[in-house]
Amino acid sequence: MLFTPLSLRGITLRNRIMVSPMCQYSSTDGFAADWHLVHLGSRAVGGAGLVSTEAAAVTAAGRISPRDLGIWKDDHIDGLRRIARFITEQGAVPGIQLAHAGRKASVEVPWEGGGPAPAERGGWVTAAPSPIPFAEGYPAPRELTAQGIEEVVTAFAAAARRALAAGFQVIELHMAHGYLVHEFLSPLSNTRRDEYGGTLENRTRLGRQIASAVRAVWPDRLPLFTRVSSTDWVEGGWDAAQSVELARMLKKEGVDLIDCSSGGNVKDVQIPMGPGYQTGFAERIRREAALPTGALGLITSAQQADHILRTGQADLIVMARQLLRDPYWPLRAAAELKAQAPWPNQYLRAKI
Repeated sequence: MLFTPLSLRGITLRNRIMVSPMCQYSSTDGFAADWHLVHLGSRAVGGAGLVSTEAAAVTAAGRISPRDLGIWKDDHIDGLRRIARFITEQGAVPGIQLAHAGRKASVEVPWEGGGPAPAERGGWVTAAPSPIPFAEGYPAPRELTAQGIEEVVTAFAAAARRALAAGFQVIELHMAHGYLVHEFLSPLSNTRRDEYGGTLENRTRLGRQIASAVRAVWPDRLPLFTRVSSTDWVEGGWDAAQSVELARMLKKEGVDLIDCSSGGNVKDVQIPMGPGYQTGFAERIRREAALPTGALGLITSAQQADHILRTGQADLIVMARQLLRDPYWPLRAAAELKAQAPWPNQYLRAKI
C-alpha cells in the first residue's frame, strides 16, 4: 500500500511517502539557495511522492533562525519556483510549509549552539501569545496585540499567494513544535484573557483564522495540510483529545490532512520515543475526526511504513531523518516490497 497513489482534492501523489519539512539553515535573507534545490531535488529523484520544503517563514521575524527559508516577500518567489519546477519534473508533488516561530524565533543555527541569537548576530525581539520565555536563558517575548495577530493572519495568506505563484501544489500550515500557533493552542504558553485565550474555542482561534485565510486564496483543487503537535507530553498542556477537536475544526476550514507530530512547546520534556511512537496519534485523529492523517516519528523500514497504512493508522508516511540518510530510500523500499517505483530514466541502468 505504500506505493499506491493517494488522491487529495485535484492532486494525486504517486505513492504514500512524504518528505517531511526539515530546516536546513542555509538561507540568506530568506532566499532559497542551491543547497535547497539539491536537497529537495534529490528526494524527488529518489522517488518520494510529496516533497516539502522546510518551514518557510511568513514574516522575517517569524524565522526560527536568521538562516531560515522565507516567503515573506515577492523577491523570494523565483528561487522557490526553480525548486518547485524541478520537483514536478521528477514526477513528485512540490509542497511548502508555512510557519511563524513565535517565541522560539531568533536562535542560532544548531551547529553554532542553537541558543538565542544576540542582536549583533542578527537576532531580534520575538512575539508570542503571552510574555512567557520558552525556557531559562531565553528572553521574554512581547505579547501580540490584536493588530499583531491580524497581521500574522494576513502574512500567512500573502505567503500562500506567493506559494501558488511559485508552483507549489500542497501547503502545510505549521501549528506544531512550540512555534507560534502551537503557543496559542497550549495553556502552558497562552495565558491570555481575551478572545484568544482560556477556552479551547479561544485558543484555537488563531489557527482557525489562518486556515480560513489561506484556504480563501488557495485554489479548491489544491490540498491544504496542517502539522500539529498532538501532545505537549506535559500534564495540563495540549493533548491528544484537544488535537482531535482541533482537527474537526480545521476540517470545517478546508484542511485536508493532519500531519501528526508531538512536543516542542516545553524544553527538555521526557518523550517516550521508540519506533512509530507517534503513530497512535495519527490513528486516533484519523478515526475520531474522520480526516486523513500523516504518521511520522522513527519510521525507518518499508515493512513498518506499509503496515501503518494497511492497518488504517494513517494515509501518508511522513519521513525525515531516514530520508536524510538515504535520499533514495523509496526506490529501495519498493524493491523490498516488490512494488513499482518511478526510477529516473538517467538511473535505469542501475535498477535491480
